[in-house]
Amino acid sequence: MKLSDFDFDLPEALIATRPARPRRAARLLVAEGGAITDSTVAELGGWLRAGDRLVLNDTRVIPARLSGTRARAGGQGARIEVTLLEPQADGTWSALVKPLRKLREGEEVVFSGALSATLVARVEGQARLRFNLAGADFDAALNEAGAMPLPPYIAARRAADAQDREDYQTVWARRPGAVAAPTASLHFDDVVLADLAARGVTFSHVTLHVGAGTFLPVKVEDVTTHRMHAEWGEVSAAAAAEIAATRAAGGRIIPVGTTALRLIETAARQTSEVVPWQGETDIFIYPGFAFRVTDALMTNFHLPKSTLMMLVSALMGQARVRAIYAHAIAREYRFFSYGDASLLIPEPKPDRRDATATK
Repeated sequence: MKLSDFDFDLPEALIATRPARPRRAARLLVAEGGAITDSTVAELGGWLRAGDRLVLNDTRVIPARLSGTRARAGGQGARIEVTLLEPQADGTWSALVKPLRKLREGEEVVFSGALSATLVARVEGQARLRFNLAGADFDAALNEAGAMPLPPYIAARRAADAQDREDYQTVWARRPGAVAAPTASLHFDDVVLADLAARGVTFSHVTLHVGAGTFLPVKVEDVTTHRMHAEWGEVSAAAAAEIAATRAAGGRIIPVGTTALRLIETAARQTSEVVPWQGETDIFIYPGFAFRVTDALMTNFHLPKSTLMMLVSALMGQARVRAIYAHAIAREYRFFSYGDASLLIPEPKPDRRDATATK
């Protein structure tokens, strides 16, 4: 299975740098059976059934992008750009620092009057930073000094601004820890949620803290040898029970976004049922993967040659995904994090829930 199998030509003009407003105005491509239909997120309820359950990722994006000044005697301060990745057990943070080579261990970087950090180590090209604050004080100072960590394909076109603090966050975001948004969920607002609930669609919340590794390119030609980054997630006992009840009643399980899908499939790897689960997952889903619980997927349009293209190809089939993406490009759907959405409904497989999971 070659990396080139997941490539396609995308006109740069289709890369969205701002979301649709209101959120529900985003377009929605629905692929069901052999048909492809153009719709909108506002009409999502018309494509679902009473008894369906949407699985939503409730991670909250932190303002992880920081710009500071190296504090060095003699007035030799220089700008230092930091992107926080994840907290460590010892209280430090792993981070990407530019330029890391110019920062010495023990040096301090000042981000604001309240927030600063010291470089304590370098680990495999990443920095370990210890901040001067912790707990609620750190959260407040980071919220004041930080910016939303927009994906590289947006950040290359414009800087993050105050509007992104609202736009790049789901309306149900609850648990801080992500440095990238679960972007399929950005299309939902209170109007859509109320409409779905009125139609008998139910919701379960899970948590997967999306990491910066989601943007790492695949560098191997044989995609089966690619190693995924790990991300922390949790499926609560309540969410697992809700999913089990929906399946028992014949309802469909539809994760909103690839992060929610990866998490529930991780939690169901040992059996055909989602069980309470917590930990780091590096599950890699590519064609040949046997889905345990996912009946359909709502997701955005993904980068060429990305692991997410491999995931949707595993769900729908490679030829089908090529046709879907050709349609999306021809109809000028907007791509990537702030772009439009798709609802992917594969052909039902009677043995899906009895299949043996593969990695």
